[in-house]
Amino acid sequence: MIEKTTVCQIVDEWLQGKDYFLVEVTVSPDERIVVEIDHKDGVWIEDCVDLSRYIESRLDRNKEDYELEVGSAGIGQPFKVLQQYINHIGNEVEVLTRDGRKLCGVLKDAAEENFTVTVQKKVKPEGAKRPHMEPEDITLGYEDINYTKYLISFK
Repeated sequence: MIEKTTVCQIVDEWLQGKDYFLVEVTVSPDERIVVEIDHKDGVWIEDCVDLSRYIESRLDRNKEDYELEVGSAGIGQPFKVLQQYINHIGNEVEVLTRDGRKLCGVLKDAAEENFTVTVQKKVKPEGAKRPHMEPEDITLGYEDINYTKYLISFK
């Protein structure tokens, strides 16, 4: 059986000196290997092919029969690693909290322990006839959410 750590080491070798980063590696019991990479400007198919060939050159098909899939983290998929949060600072995101709230706003900041989203909140000042929208920063821990993903807008 091919170990996940082995595949991660091979991918880390390929990543040296590149602006790509590893999002996820999965190895199923039936030897299906899936490698997801990402880049702040998107992933090029040629680089996926290059990484796939690099991994295949380091694994022995005579010892292990495996299926290999190398691709990018999908644009509408939830973020899996901190670098994805960092790359999307300033962009609109959708966050689903563990308590069921769905927040849409601009990703303001991301750190190891938490991230901040600026949402628009309806506020009615005392004496005003109508409410207006004001920005509000909400800081969440990663353990407090189900997912965060890039909000695709066709405006």
